[in-house]
Amino acid sequence: MSQLRHDPLSGRDVIVAAARAARPTTFADTTDESASTGDCPFCPGAEARTPPEVARVGGGEPDGPGWQVRAFPNLYPIVEAHEVVVLAPDHRSFAGLDDAQAIAVFRMLRERVHAHLEAGNPYGVAIINHLKAAGASIAHPHAQVFALDVVPRAVEAAVERVRDAGVDLVRADAATEELVVARDGDVTLWCPFASAAPFQLRLAHDDAGARFDLADDQVLDPIAVALRDALRRLRDTLGDAPYNVVVHTAPRDLETFHWYVEIIPRLSVVAGFEQATGILVNTTPPDRAAAQLREARAG
Repeated sequence: MSQLRHDPLSGRDVIVAAARAARPTTFADTTDESASTGDCPFCPGAEARTPPEVARVGGGEPDGPGWQVRAFPNLYPIVEAHEVVVLAPDHRSFAGLDDAQAIAVFRMLRERVHAHLEAGNPYGVAIINHLKAAGASIAHPHAQVFALDVVPRAVEAAVERVRDAGVDLVRADAATEELVVARDGDVTLWCPFASAAPFQLRLAHDDAGARFDLADDQVLDPIAVALRDALRRLRDTLGDAPYNVVVHTAPRDLETFHWYVEIIPRLSVVAGFEQATGILVNTTPPDRAAAQLREARAG
């Protein structure tokens, strides 16, 4: 039996239709996710192939080897302020980082978003696209930071929904125990009730404020480790599947929000029904996904 559900955080309507997962397909699998490192512009020693870096963690001279995390402007930007943050010198995804490395990456993302907001941009965001099917064009795992000179309408609408709800929508979304994957101190990892995609996840700190870029280390560091563990659970459950990570945060001048992180595995496509109706279809009920992820390895 299909169920129509509404997600107050995103504003989306979703049909959870588990029976659709059993439909047959006659298409061949043409996936080719080569992780060849033979000619990688993001590896140590290739720093001259990127624009001059804007920040690094680790040793070495600027624009030379020795770094552990490195940030530089995107050579093919979507917007004027668009940066790449390389997660590690080797081709290690966020799931493969140790605690200190995960924290270093998230602190770098926070500082780069903050720098752009301090420069006058009203909105900044950090994302990770993992694998080609999720939008990555370079195999070396990396994050991206964007800053815009306007607040996107979707973000304005999200802030309005939070403001008008009268309750903390993030806490409310994480309150159903059967949808919780893990709780560690003040950090909760859960599958949203109206998950828009199979195995979609959200994670948040109870004491997170409105803006990611203003989060102190006591909030940021546990989120970074929890994100790493969440991606390990996904890897244990789904294999090395493509996914997007998005840090949802308030614009510079707004305080009514609870910033959180969302993980969206790219296991399905938005087809004609979704485009015609604006209603997304999810073939994996979130309670079933949460149960599988609870059993998965996070270490």
